[in-house]
Amino acid sequence: MPITRYAAGAVALALAALAGTAVAQDYSLNAISGSVTLNAGFDPDPYRISVTPGGSIEAQSAVSSSCRGYISNAPDFELTYNAGNWPLLIKVEASADTTLVINGPDGQWYCDDDGGDGTNPLVRFGNPRSGTYDIWIGTYSGGLSSGTLLITELD
Repeated sequence: MPITRYAAGAVALALAALAGTAVAQDYSLNAISGSVTLNAGFDPDPYRISVTPGGSIEAQSAVSSSCRGYISNAPDFELTYNAGNWPLLIKVEASADTTLVINGPDGQWYCDDDGGDGTNPLVRFGNPRSGTYDIWIGTYSGGLSSGTLLITELD
């Protein structure tokens, strides 16, 4: 009987630890604006996707304190990339102040606010891995906007 009590206590502790590390973003959901598989050297470059940035979830609270903007639960776009010898750049062009949140093939989160032109975000992978990149496009102040997601190997 004591083993059961210890096992129950261990399970309770494990569940409590997991509850503190939960991330609201669900990369297993279908991407809102679709998906693509690109091989290194893809053409046309840049690859362009019309998107609707924004959402109701604050990235700073849901993903990481280094992330900014308001995003959706499901990713906006899913890129499966077969890497080569070029960098991989993911950026947004929009009239609103936008942000990027990316879950890379390594399971790490990458975020940017104004690394591109003006208030547009840019995440650069200098030595990208092959695999899936789940991409969320946020708006800095909340609400929804319109924009273009660009995936390129051109610096």
